[in-house]
Amino acid sequence: MLKYFSADWIFPVSSPPLKNGVVVVNPADEIEGVLTREEAESLNLDIVKYKGAIVPGFINTHCHLELSHMLGQIPEQTGLVEFVQQIIKSRQGDIAEIKAAMYAADQEMFDNGIVAVGDISNQILSKEVKENSKIHYHTFVEAMGFNPERAGAIMDNVKGIKQDFKPLPVSIVPHAPYSVSPALFELIREDAEKDNSFISVHNQETDNENAFFENKTGGFLVLYQFLGLDINFFGPTHKTSLQSWLPYIKEQKALLVHNTVSNKADITFAEANNPNLYWCLCPQANLYIENALPDVELLMDENVKITLGTDSLASNHQLNILSEMLTLQKYKQVPFEKLLSWATINGAEFLELDQQMGTIDVGKKPGLNLIQLSANFKIESDKVQRLI
Repeated sequence: MLKYFSADWIFPVSSPPLKNGVVVVNPADEIEGVLTREEAESLNLDIVKYKGAIVPGFINTHCHLELSHMLGQIPEQTGLVEFVQQIIKSRQGDIAEIKAAMYAADQEMFDNGIVAVGDISNQILSKEVKENSKIHYHTFVEAMGFNPERAGAIMDNVKGIKQDFKPLPVSIVPHAPYSVSPALFELIREDAEKDNSFISVHNQETDNENAFFENKTGGFLVLYQFLGLDINFFGPTHKTSLQSWLPYIKEQKALLVHNTVSNKADITFAEANNPNLYWCLCPQANLYIENALPDVELLMDENVKITLGTDSLASNHQLNILSEMLTLQKYKQVPFEKLLSWATINGAEFLELDQQMGTIDVGKKPGLNLIQLSANFKIESDKVQRLI
């Protein structure tokens, strides 16, 4: 039996919003049609009407499900260098507790209307959760190793984890420019090219990252000391972080995550060197760790493809894409329809799910969320009612 959902507004994303429109859904939760109010009234249908706006399910392109047990454990606004040290010190724990926290986080994301996640993993532990989830996961197995002599051994290890995650969607990705050697970047790119896969990388999350590449100064020297790493082999590139590492991946499709200190020259360089880039914003994590936000206005002016992520519960109070949208509305005055495209179709395109999700179109199974907007299309709360 078909179901008919109506609300004050329907936002298909792929077409203009419909006032009092109706979404037709079949028993497989697939979209059968999107009707205007007039079309629906002429058919005398049994319509369920809601107050608010119906939008497609949300896509979370950057999460760390493995860190869900660390909710509230790390103080806010310590800066990235201290935050990373705290993660290293505290991420281990009782396996049963870690799994329980992951199951709870997965349910939280489902309840918050998230239908697909790009999830960072360093071990196989999250596979069970993903196999049992109603959410689509693409796992990014993270490779880390700054010493070029270790590149081959590190790659062999992460290839083993990648194989263990199959048949779930999975690819190998670099952690961050300051933790991945040029040799390891090359091996990751080669693996992605062979599989025709896409990658994700933490990018320019702090000024310390640029300082390290430009002149080998800043807080990352403290981090390497903490890790007991001898980095005498490294010489500064005299370029920003992004301009130093991006050429290693050539034109491989990639998600740049955080981008807190990316500037116009970086964006111009990136667009000139790789046409297959997406820029992921995790604003609540940026505020939690560095108390800073990316230059969102610049990213919009440069017309780059933007997606949204939640990062982890180690760096956020919740896993809620609508809450990330609300933060960007509050601090950066981003218009709702632009935020919605970042939260839906752009993320679906990056994860190569746009034939199934991201817009309310016939034949797709995007999920339907009900949210509350003001008369001038401002998000009024981060509460989501998941309709399907």
